[in-house]
This record gives sequence, C-alpha cells and structure tokens, in this order.
Amino acid sequence: MLTIIGIKNCSTIKKTLTWLDENDQEYDFRDVKKDPLEEGEILDLVQKVGLDTLVNKRGMKWRTLGLKDKNLSDEELLDVVHEHQTMIKRPVVVAGEAAMVGFDEEALESFVEHNVG
Repeated sequence: MLTIIGIKNCSTIKKTLTWLDENDQEYDFRDVKKDPLEEGEILDLVQKVGLDTLVNKRGMKWRTLGLKDKNLSDEELLDVVHEHQTMIKRPVVVAGEAAMVGFDEEALESFVEHNVG
C-alpha cells in the first residue's frame, strides 16, 4: 500500500490523489499539518530520496524563513524541516522501502508498477 505525504489543500497533492483514485490504487494520506512527521520519519525519507530532493527550496516557506542566503548544515536544515514540514516537496509517495517526490504522471505510474504488489 502507498502512503502519500503532503498537505490536503495542495494542488499537486490533489492531482496525485486523483490519479491514484482513477487508477484504482489504495493509499493512505498523511497531512503533515494535522499529523506531522517524527524526526526519525524525516530521516528515513532523507535516506530514501536525499535531503536536496526532499526539501522545497523554491517554496514560500523557504523564502519567508529567509533561508536563501544561509549556509545551513544538513543537521540544521533537518531541524528546520522538522519544525516547518510544509517545506517538504509534495507529494512524497512511499511504498515500503521505496519513495519518490513530486508529481509526474509517468514517473508515478512506473513507481506504482514497480513498488506496489
């Protein structure tokens, strides 16, 4: 089963969930605003996809926190992401030990095909 991580009102999340529904894929949705990820869960995602892939450095939260000109260590960045989980790129799609970030219909189709039993 897939787990989709994101924010309910995000247009990219809506596209992802629509695609999954249209393709009869079962999933659990986790809204990080209502059910934030634990630090260990974030670290697990970082191991699966990498910190640069996981963090949205072009988003509003990145800009409003003034992080553009700061040279944060990975540890400092993880602390910021844990506190401000809306900085996580959306969607994060997890299937067991595999994960992908972002919505691309072909990539999602391939991911589901290779990772969902």
